[in-house]
Amino acid sequence: MAEPRMEKLKVSPHVRRVFINNIDSYASKCIAQCLSERVAGQTETEEEEEEEGKTRAFHVVGTVSGKYDVDIPYVLEEYLQPNRDELLAKLMDCDIVIYNITQHAEQVDEALWAVSALHNEMGRFSGSKMFILVSTVMTWTCSKPVDPDVPFTDEIFWGRKAHPNFKPHIDLEKKVVKIGKTNRTLFSTYVVASGLQYGMGEHVFHYLFKASWRGQEYEIPVFGDGTNIVPTIHVSDLASVIQNVIEHQPEPYYLLAVDSSNNTLEDIVKEVASIIRPGKVQKRPFEEAFLTKDLSTMEIVPLLVNLRMEAVHIKELFSINWLCETGLVDNIELVAEEYQKARGLLPIRLCVLGPPAVGKSTVCRQISEYYKLQYITLEETISETISQLEDNVRNPDPDAENEDSASEATELLNSLKNSMEQNGGFLDDQLLMKVVRNKLMSNPCRKQGFVLDGFPKTYEQAQELFYAEEHESEDGASQTSSYNKKMMPEFVLCLDASDVFLKDRVMMLPERLVREHNYEQEHFLRRLARYRGNNEEEETALNYFDELDITPLYLEITSSDEPDCLLLMQKIMDMVGQPRTYGLASQEVEEEERRKAEEKMRREAQEKAEERTEAEEAKHRAALWEERTKSLEEVMKQEEEVLEAKSLPMRNYLMEHVMTTLTQGLMECCTAGPQDPVDFLAEFLMKNNPFNY
Repeated sequence: MAEPRMEKLKVSPHVRRVFINNIDSYASKCIAQCLSERVAGQTETEEEEEEEGKTRAFHVVGTVSGKYDVDIPYVLEEYLQPNRDELLAKLMDCDIVIYNITQHAEQVDEALWAVSALHNEMGRFSGSKMFILVSTVMTWTCSKPVDPDVPFTDEIFWGRKAHPNFKPHIDLEKKVVKIGKTNRTLFSTYVVASGLQYGMGEHVFHYLFKASWRGQEYEIPVFGDGTNIVPTIHVSDLASVIQNVIEHQPEPYYLLAVDSSNNTLEDIVKEVASIIRPGKVQKRPFEEAFLTKDLSTMEIVPLLVNLRMEAVHIKELFSINWLCETGLVDNIELVAEEYQKARGLLPIRLCVLGPPAVGKSTVCRQISEYYKLQYITLEETISETISQLEDNVRNPDPDAENEDSASEATELLNSLKNSMEQNGGFLDDQLLMKVVRNKLMSNPCRKQGFVLDGFPKTYEQAQELFYAEEHESEDGASQTSSYNKKMMPEFVLCLDASDVFLKDRVMMLPERLVREHNYEQEHFLRRLARYRGNNEEEETALNYFDELDITPLYLEITSSDEPDCLLLMQKIMDMVGQPRTYGLASQEVEEEERRKAEEKMRREAQEKAEERTEAEEAKHRAALWEERTKSLEEVMKQEEEVLEAKSLPMRNYLMEHVMTTLTQGLMECCTAGPQDPVDFLAEFLMKNNPFNY
């Protein structure tokens, strides 16, 4: 048995000891956290205080399965696989015993033994005890409604009929209720029938969230026709229900714990599919669900449930501070954020700067592929924005809340096109910043992260791109931070190389790449000179990041060889760290490796086919460059010869008629050292003029 882990909690005779089974599993962990944070003498609706020494209302202990590598610091004691005698002793020490059977079917037998054993030991109780069974609405699955539009309520729980896979669950529910009727003052029992739980990392819906997060190209499946109503509850709201049962000890011993959403499966899948980008769903026969390796039978069956339910007792008896009363669909942003934090799916934001032809795009693509980030270039962003605006104008959303969205899209589209026409295919800075900011604030970039290729180029552009808009604080005061934290890159890379290296690299590029990247000689040299000029100023884009304590990583490029490129990527990975997203499953790894191998073979075949042509193009371009250089040298040489020929008579004339007498005069002037050497020289030339007859 595991050693108990003790917390530094203030001891009080009023603190109640709570046992929870499988405390390291999904729902039990959240229930434990909720109860451990309760403060003695405080109602749920009061604002919780975090003062040191505050007395806790509950001390939570429980068993751990050892299946999950999770940290649960709010638990007082943990027990790893205790035997029945040891477990009974622990249960007898507790005031409240909670058994959660919604996640693991094998816990049904243990829960039945626990409630029976406690019932048999009632004569040894030192005080009253409470047993709460957290069950599932799957014990209602085969119930027949009198009217499809009238919801099931916990007032008619006696008429419920369970799914065949959940017969043991309903038998346990009945046993718990029966035992609680023996002596309710000494040993009270409750059954809380939970809807499908969501939030705080997900369990049943994890398959859908994972598929959406990884951006899988195929449509996310809706098994069946999708019209079935799925009763749900946020796992934190479930914990609040249990907390209220403990504190208020209501008279009804069977309570439904569901929110008021009544969402269909199709509604849920559509909303989950749109977490990162507008999602698409595909209806498939429900039998196909059982062929999905990522879903177990105990996860598939709840997704196919069709129950319209209403938690009457909860609404009438408790005043719950709901987190998601209206359900998963209405609170998808909050739930997605919880999922992101619980699963460690944190965004990575990078900016890669450097001169033209230094290899920024290649490095950015490698970073994007390794870390599963959005790769952002100005050209693609502008093109994508215009394409989306054109699509919005052609096909306006009839369900859009803002009726002016179509006119706004039209106005922005016209502004972009007019700006590009007036600026030779480029956007003015104001529109460019708006387009890039919209891209950086899109769901894929905010939730998964991005790598920004070669932008911003100047200090002013960086300031304008990452500025934070004013917002009001809770006291109504206007607040402004210097930058938008949701957009600001965590890491900045600066690639650099000598001008000679960059020019040589451009010369050796195939002609198609020269045209594609606009690296013609004159244009490339202008771009390089502009970059060097921008980075000689006192305020540069790199200075902007430096001022915000985002220290750029400077990397010198001296070679295009593969070992040097691998070393470069290793330095980047050492700085950024491990990816913060899902890895690939083994089967997907094999598929990905096979796809990459096939792609490599096709690429090598294409390269071999184009190798001779590209080599000839490179040689031709190098020869052309050399020919132009020689031609320029020849022109300069001819010009020098012409100037030489034109200047020869003048030199002869000066040497014959001027320089001899002038040289003598200068020598006489230096010897005499007169006060006015110019007058002395003029007088000497007048006296010694050989043509003065």
